[in-house]
Amino acid sequence: MLNWIWLLMVVAAAMVAGFGQRLQAALDGAMAGARQSVELALGLAGIMCVWLGLMRLAERSGLVIVLGRILRPLMRRLFPDVPPDHPAMGSMVLNIGANMLGVSNAATPLGLRAMRDLETLNRRPGTATDAMCTFLAINTGSVQLIPVTAIAVLAANGARNPAALVGTTLIATVCSSVAGLVTLKVLGRLPAFRPSNRDEEWEASKPHAPALASNASDASPEAPVAMGANASPLRPWASLALMLLAGCFAWFTWRQTLATDGVGGLAAAAGWVRFLQAASVAAIPFLLAALPLYAAGRGVRVHEEFVMGARDGFDTAVRIIPYLAAMLVAVGFFRGAGVIDHLSRLLAVPLGWVGFPPELLPMALLRPLTSSGTLALYGDVVKAHGADSYLAMAGGTLFGSTETTFYVIAVYFGSVGIRRTRHAVWAGLAADTAGALAAAWVCRAFMAA
Repeated sequence: MLNWIWLLMVVAAAMVAGFGQRLQAALDGAMAGARQSVELALGLAGIMCVWLGLMRLAERSGLVIVLGRILRPLMRRLFPDVPPDHPAMGSMVLNIGANMLGVSNAATPLGLRAMRDLETLNRRPGTATDAMCTFLAINTGSVQLIPVTAIAVLAANGARNPAALVGTTLIATVCSSVAGLVTLKVLGRLPAFRPSNRDEEWEASKPHAPALASNASDASPEAPVAMGANASPLRPWASLALMLLAGCFAWFTWRQTLATDGVGGLAAAAGWVRFLQAASVAAIPFLLAALPLYAAGRGVRVHEEFVMGARDGFDTAVRIIPYLAAMLVAVGFFRGAGVIDHLSRLLAVPLGWVGFPPELLPMALLRPLTSSGTLALYGDVVKAHGADSYLAMAGGTLFGSTETTFYVIAVYFGSVGIRRTRHAVWAGLAADTAGALAAAWVCRAFMAA
């Protein structure tokens, strides 16, 4: 499906650019997308080195198994094909947690690691598994507790209560996540989206799930690591140190809650909103200290294992460049040709019938393609209609209610060489549509209350 969508975007952009005499603008957009793909991948490389290094420490120390067991009932319902103690469970838990806190610089590397772990269970290389599609749908829905970026835009433009987006965004993201998962389950039952059996001989010759290494020396950097099989029990000094660190984290968060004015407007918000925002800020420094400390307390050679995990981060960042380039070139070409403007005019009246404001239609159309472009449009909406207007609230909720579907699919599937995405694209687009409509409806009800 992604092949046809990509082809349609490129051909439509060329035709519209030609008829609309925007060939140079379309070309500039395509070339900008090509440059941006390399910049994004290289910029992501350093961040991925850090988080995949920490992820390896979490696996070696057995912490990933602990996290997976805590959420086992929910995760087993969502991912019945993934063994409960597989590394993918812990990776996905950490990724979902990072997304909820709005920590995107941690969520992407952890998501890429989760996809690599899920690929070890893939019996049809190049074809997305049910678990991969479900994981993509959850990431596209992207439930967030604090939509920091949208709040920052409102606060910078003088909104009286920018933190009001917290409640509306949470409702909209729940709607988008549910819509994505329901679409995934429904389409997964149709023959057109079921896995192909063309490679039965390969499937029969490939092991079902790679056995996890029984000790550290048996695991290669490319395979799932030992998951704490040989880790020692947590030493008393480490338990004490972790308790002290947790206490310091709670104190830092509380002090930040009292002192912060958030991103310009959270001082007047409810206390729990300010607390969550402060916890989001403090969570990353806490994890950077807590994960190596826990691993050291269980006898893991933290520096050596961190370096081995970081090495994988750079390799993954380089591997996704072609997939990013293909998608961002098409997006830049599509946008530069003016296709978004034509679609906005074409769909404005039908969407008005369902209560979606025409002024936000360009944002809704651009959100699955590019985050930075959508953010720029949102800034224009806020300036044109005011930071306390219905359109400003609905636009901010829309921005925070879903992820950039095609970017997520290109990066996550590209990192493991997935070519047949099955129903993941449709589930992502369903989540985008549900999130946009829910944003308009919820904010209208909020403003009328």
